[in-house]
Amino acid sequence: MTTATADVLVVGAGPVGLTAALVLKQLGHEVLIVDGQAAGVNTSRAAVVHSHTLEILEPYGVVPALVARGVHTPVFTIRDRDQVLIPVPFDDLPTAYPYTLMISQADTEKFLLERVLELGVEVRRPVTVAAVTQDADAAVATLADGSQLRAHYLIGADGMHSTVREQAGIGFTGGSYAESFALADVRLRGGVPRNEVILYFSPAGLVVVAPLPDEMFRIVAAVDEAPHEPDIAFIQRLLDERGPRAVPAEVTEVVWGSRFRVHHRLADTYRDGRILLAGDAAHVHSPAGGQGMNLGIEDAVTAGRTLSRVLTGESEDLLDEHAAARHRTARAVMSTAGRLTTAGTVPAVARPVRNIGLRVAGISPAVRHRLALRLSGLDRR
Repeated sequence: MTTATADVLVVGAGPVGLTAALVLKQLGHEVLIVDGQAAGVNTSRAAVVHSHTLEILEPYGVVPALVARGVHTPVFTIRDRDQVLIPVPFDDLPTAYPYTLMISQADTEKFLLERVLELGVEVRRPVTVAAVTQDADAAVATLADGSQLRAHYLIGADGMHSTVREQAGIGFTGGSYAESFALADVRLRGGVPRNEVILYFSPAGLVVVAPLPDEMFRIVAAVDEAPHEPDIAFIQRLLDERGPRAVPAEVTEVVWGSRFRVHHRLADTYRDGRILLAGDAAHVHSPAGGQGMNLGIEDAVTAGRTLSRVLTGESEDLLDEHAAARHRTARAVMSTAGRLTTAGTVPAVARPVRNIGLRVAGISPAVRHRLALRLSGLDRR
């Protein structure tokens, strides 16, 4: 039986696991990453990096590449077809990054992985973790081949169906929304700007249209039954029914598409002894507002910094404080995302009334500023 030793074992090589390893390695600790997939993602999934996320990543050498690659969108707008209900400006926020950065998850992972490897972190894949145990001195991951990896602490960043969370016996409380969602990266012609993320709350239903690099747009729409692979005709129908009307948007290509259902679940705790959770292993929720990956990266940065303090001699009580604080933060973020989703998926008969209410609320500069702080994550500084 082979045993490898590290200060911290990170299970999961997505953006969250890579960030945790990056923070710990840069702070001088030995880190090992394992992941069950043979390679990283090559589709975009998460596509938003917010201002606060860029701020907390600043010390770790990846922000210049992210900022250079992504599309800078200085405003988020809620619309009813062509009518603006609430404009949410980011360009006057108190930050060096007064915009939403639109960039594919594949690119985010690429830049994080490059930096992790540059620092000398080992990433082993495909490696399947079959069991996780712990004793007074270490956490131990038993792999599918029977070998074991032993570390002082273990971070579970292995997604919604986390083996680490299940092995630790941590509950994952919540449920699912009834609606399904269509997701696609497309190329468009017509009436959609490239400097704006738009959430269309039309009478026909919700659709998000956001710019991506390489002249693409991200489309997300709530539908009764989304197709497994949405085609041009399906996306075009969504935009015709819900998107801009004065200058319609024409779909010229679907680069990639999928479907998903929205779950809302939160781990009962972020810590069990020498095991910490981060990212989707700890929380999953609606993509409304683009908070999921950002919250996970924030988990990873704070977990890495806290573990570093404990590894260098400070009290383990810091880990309990970290776990409690992240749990509170996740609850607040999930509440915001849930309210946006509920507003976007109200029954058709209530949508005109909803839109009137949003238009009235959007008149207030204070409301617009609060929304900008909340969506950008700057209210969590």
